[in-house]
Amino acid sequence: MLLLAFCLGVRAQHDQQARTATPPAPQPAAIARFAFGGNAAEIPADFIDNLIFLPVHVNQSQPSLFQLDSTATSTSIDSGRAAELGVAGGPNAVLQMEGVELSLPALTLVARPDFNARVGREYEGTLGNDFLGAVVIEINYARRTVRLFDPAAFQYSGRGKALPLKFMNGIPIVQAKFNAGGKTIDADFILNTALDVPVVISNRYLEAHRFFSARTRTIPAVDQQTEGREGDTLARLPLFQIGPFTVAQSIAEFSKRNLPGNDPRLAGEIGGGMLRRFMITLDFLRQQAIFDASSDFRADDEADMSGLSISASGPGLKRFEITDVRSGTPGSDAGIQKGDVIAGIDDEPAADLSLAAIHTLFRQITHPYKLLLERNGQTVTVTLKVRRLL
Repeated sequence: MLLLAFCLGVRAQHDQQARTATPPAPQPAAIARFAFGGNAAEIPADFIDNLIFLPVHVNQSQPSLFQLDSTATSTSIDSGRAAELGVAGGPNAVLQMEGVELSLPALTLVARPDFNARVGREYEGTLGNDFLGAVVIEINYARRTVRLFDPAAFQYSGRGKALPLKFMNGIPIVQAKFNAGGKTIDADFILNTALDVPVVISNRYLEAHRFFSARTRTIPAVDQQTEGREGDTLARLPLFQIGPFTVAQSIAEFSKRNLPGNDPRLAGEIGGGMLRRFMITLDFLRQQAIFDASSDFRADDEADMSGLSISASGPGLKRFEITDVRSGTPGSDAGIQKGDVIAGIDDEPAADLSLAAIHTLFRQITHPYKLLLERNGQTVTVTLKVRRLL
């Protein structure tokens, strides 16, 4: 879900070189071998909101769901999951997926204790840029499919538009154009498959280019997909353009967090909320991303309409606690309080829900929702009438 890599230059001279030179694309640190002498494989991926998870066997262990993260330098496994499977970190790890096997020079052990609460599923691992450097990957958000190709044999023959990528410390960057506060400008954006929101734009960049306008309507960001969002706001961009593809009224998050490095052209990040409009092919070896508009290209962007921030915890991550209620929103109008626990929605018990499903419900206007809440040992029933806040 969500998830910047912070890296600063150590000398002014080095920073100046980083601003004027494009580092080479990452070289394939992993080696991919396709089954039966083939050159392609379709992977049965899971999509949670706009995040992508692939089933991976590590050294022939039981499968784990690894998040695809184009901003992660290397592939890693959750340290607790590794202990559960009896998998050791370190060199010479082998990943098996349906139809393909990859040999990694190393597998890192990590722990991300906040991931479960924010995303609503157990964190088990990450597929990073050593993986993406060894394959060409095609992500079809509309069909919810992922295909891998042997880079040596890959030839694109679709209708999409190939856009050049440059890399900063292994992070892919693409050029885009956006309008905010009545101004339109070309800028660089990190391509982040592990970010759920459509677009993140740095407040520092907006202020440097005097983008803010009193006419720009913003609301506080309350969703849980991104770390460190205190003080971040959401707004709609009149225009966001990637190559020839123009999206009107996309939701953007204006963020107080710093971006990697000191490149003045780097404005922010493009996440899954924008990428979901495309079938996107990432070809790191050829330093390109191929965008092809999907059937969802013209779908509307909808933000949370409840004013509630919710975290998942407990067995099976089925305890949905309200961690914030924004004033003047449907959540506060319904009398929902911080600390309330959602026990059911419309007679569907919490055990049958997921955090992603609740997010989806609260981003659409259908009917007033009946919420069963647990509050200080008591059961409370409220009616939540969601409405567009942005």
